[in-house]
Amino acid sequence: MSGAAVATTIFGAFMVGTVALGLFAVRGRGGGGGGLTEWSVGGRSLGTGFIWLLMAGESYTSFSYLGAAGWGYNYGAPVLYVVAYLSCGYAVGYVVGPMLWAYAKKHGLVGITDMVAHRYGRPWVGALVALLATVFLLPYIQLQITGMGVVVSTISYGAVSLNWAYFIAFAVTTGFVVVSGLRGSAWVSVLKDVLVIATLAFLAIYVPLHYFGGYGDFLDRVVSEKSDWLTLPGHGGAFGQAWFATTSVLNSLTVVIFPTTVAGYLGARNADALRRNAMLLPAYNVLLFVPMLLGMAAIFVVPGLAGADSNLALFKLVVDSLPAWTVGLIGVAAALSSIVPMAVFMLVIGTMWGRSVLSLVPRLRERQKAASQVVVVVAGALALLMTYTVPNTLVRLSLISYEGMAQLLPMLLLGLVWRRLTLVGGLVGLAVGVGTVCGFVFTDHDPVWGVNAGIVALGLNLLVALALSCLGPKGEPVGDEVLARDPIHEEAESDSLRV
Repeated sequence: MSGAAVATTIFGAFMVGTVALGLFAVRGRGGGGGGLTEWSVGGRSLGTGFIWLLMAGESYTSFSYLGAAGWGYNYGAPVLYVVAYLSCGYAVGYVVGPMLWAYAKKHGLVGITDMVAHRYGRPWVGALVALLATVFLLPYIQLQITGMGVVVSTISYGAVSLNWAYFIAFAVTTGFVVVSGLRGSAWVSVLKDVLVIATLAFLAIYVPLHYFGGYGDFLDRVVSEKSDWLTLPGHGGAFGQAWFATTSVLNSLTVVIFPTTVAGYLGARNADALRRNAMLLPAYNVLLFVPMLLGMAAIFVVPGLAGADSNLALFKLVVDSLPAWTVGLIGVAAALSSIVPMAVFMLVIGTMWGRSVLSLVPRLRERQKAASQVVVVVAGALALLMTYTVPNTLVRLSLISYEGMAQLLPMLLLGLVWRRLTLVGGLVGLAVGVGTVCGFVFTDHDPVWGVNAGIVALGLNLLVALALSCLGPKGEPVGDEVLARDPIHEEAESDSLRV
């Protein structure tokens, strides 16, 4: 059997197993759990272990195998911003996660659009946020489809074309997430994490020994020949200290209100599970150093990679030097690192639309779960279609995804802890922030003045929101729809909040 056949067979077997595992996750739960809460947030019953695996899986995407290695290959040290912002984000999440969990549990909410609509007492506000968040999330689905397609085509030695690989990514993910929801994603994360840890641990030992004779010789060559890669602003000088600091701060704040992160929060059994999870998650970041180092190793082994090819730096090291069955397993780990976050992205989009947009139609109000499942398929199919036809459109949108999502911070997080923030202030600030981000990014002014353009936009957003809330017409919050001032000391099992 040829190497391509071996690797492809292993990959195919694991993809079938992935769908089966996702479906197995909801056995005995009424064929998918009965209601929207079970499907979208796992019935709020996931313990520390599953929450850890799910949230680690959502943050450890195909970027970790492709982009992280590519950044290490092209720039070096600036790629460490990923480790910085995730670690800081987990610390912020220690406080924010239990707050959002308690608020959502008390009021029966299942996502950020629910929270915004409930806070301001306007269902259409939730629908508006759902539309905006969908624009920022769709590129992530497309990026995962593209990442998995590149991986599958590479590990099959070209036997599987990119177009078929894109379709496989869509079909496998849709196959289990529509039925099993968040719980299925958590179970598949178990398989993913076992393979990720095993393959990266192996590569961390194999590559330096095989190509350099050990870490000593490898690191000596990096220090003596590629010292620019080891300090900021990195090779090329585009990402200095100000950019690194502002990007880490912005992303660490944004990640805690990212719809997929909030889905993980709301799936927890209790608030203590989230606090324990926040303490355990940084350990997972150690794995991110491996593709970064391997990307730098590829500088010497496969020099001259440019553009998108640099994202294949890690796989260029292993495809020609390892047996096909090993390449297949590494490819499965990378593919699952696309499937798990893609499943959560699709699930969140479906939940937002089913809960906040389609529910505005009276006849769909009682069928929110079915409507959400249909939206999952539509969102995935749209991302797949655009991957085939106009991939550059979503690539352009992806440039503003994280920075754009950051503009929801005042309206959502500040709005939940500060009663005086008005709907007008929040909406105008949001419009100013998103407009500023789009202006900077689409005119190629990011970074601007050496800092992340998103944090400049967030500063303007916050300034406008505070000014209009303090100086403009006063809007009263609805009932007790604002978080407690001291929810971090709330008992884990409590259903109520201190006001």
